[in-house]
Amino acid sequence: MASIARTPPAPAPGDAAGLRERARGALLGLAVGDALGAPAENLKPSEIRARWGRITGYVSEQPYGTDDTEYAIFSGLLLARHGSALTPEHVEAAWHEWIADRAEGPFRGAGFSERGTLENLRRGLAAPISAQHRHAWSDGLAMRAAPFGVFAAGRPAEAARLAAVDGSVSHEGEGIYGGQAVAAGVAAAMTGAAAPVVIAAALAVIPDDSWTARSLRRAVSVAHRGERAVRSAVVIGGYPWTDLAPEAVALAFGAYAAADGDFREAVLTAVNMGRDADTTAAVAGALSGATQGLAAIPPHWSSAIGPARGRCLPSIAGHHVLDVADLLLTAAETGTAGTETGTAGAAAGVAGRREVIPAAVAAPLAAVLPAAVALGERAAADAVVEPAELLPLPDTVQPAELLTPPPPAPRPTEPDGGRAGDRGSSERSPLVGTGRAGQPNGEGRP
Repeated sequence: MASIARTPPAPAPGDAAGLRERARGALLGLAVGDALGAPAENLKPSEIRARWGRITGYVSEQPYGTDDTEYAIFSGLLLARHGSALTPEHVEAAWHEWIADRAEGPFRGAGFSERGTLENLRRGLAAPISAQHRHAWSDGLAMRAAPFGVFAAGRPAEAARLAAVDGSVSHEGEGIYGGQAVAAGVAAAMTGAAAPVVIAAALAVIPDDSWTARSLRRAVSVAHRGERAVRSAVVIGGYPWTDLAPEAVALAFGAYAAADGDFREAVLTAVNMGRDADTTAAVAGALSGATQGLAAIPPHWSSAIGPARGRCLPSIAGHHVLDVADLLLTAAETGTAGTETGTAGAAAGVAGRREVIPAAVAAPLAAVLPAAVALGERAAADAVVEPAELLPLPDTVQPAELLTPPPPAPRPTEPDGGRAGDRGSSERSPLVGTGRAGQPNGEGRP
């Protein structure tokens, strides 16, 4: 049977401007979603309604990003340096150089999976053993996976491969699959693909019987019924932690599907579902920002996003997501930051490297997303590049194993929402490029 859906032809060499707009839309969309969702993190929809009614924009006078934005910048800069040659050794060395071996900011390394990884690295454990901790199944890779889709625009399998390389230091099993789904979805969205094809691309790179794939399919199958149905389809009732990768990734894709790729609607749907709202909105923002481009992000939202403040990762302070987007496009073609020819070259390099979405993935999707049927009737079935083999990964963690984890230590918070701890160094990253000209290094809102 011919494939029902595939990523459409990648941007032509002359469409460098369009590719850049999608790249910037993806990473700025991530940062906007993160900042919009931060106040609603760990809340139930009923608690959100009691405080704000329905969130329709920033609810704080000074919106700020969280670890989601800063870790995405971290991974983006690392990828811009190494490109497709990225190895687990590169990633591990960067974790030591930019995080583990430095004083930490007030977020103290961010979420549970990051804390577990840092503790293991500081004990001298190397990847993949460094990823063996209690929260290796978290959404900590998914939140930083969008840069891999930007870099590998039009190549979902390559984006997924690179995300797994990055995640090998910090995640296993479902934590890896969640990151791969996000990376592949963004890679497909970077070509201008419609929402059903983006979702099919995400499903194509992860095991069909994984918890992440099952949750994602459930979420998109009920997306037409609204956010309450999406939430009910995937949220683990009574589970106290909200950073579960199969849940968070499914909520993000469900919001994206419910909005049919529309940026504003996708992000606000994710925010108002609560749970790990900063991450789900960041992922939905990256997907829809790549789909629609930078112009789809409301100006009064994007204007609040400045250089990263380094509250979580001091070494990332001063870097802006828009600069990271440009560096990734340059690296995709040349492997060198800072040249003006990189974007045009990236568009040329992407062209002709489409990856087919297997019929086994696309056909079931068509059954639950009617738009995929019409799309499939228009899509050619020719394969230019076959998808790469799925990476061998550790056995999937089953849901039953996650219901009674040992309780983590409480994380005190600062009045502005940052996790308490030593502020640490404000030293800049020695990586690629600098902050945006004329912008403050540490005081802009990330």
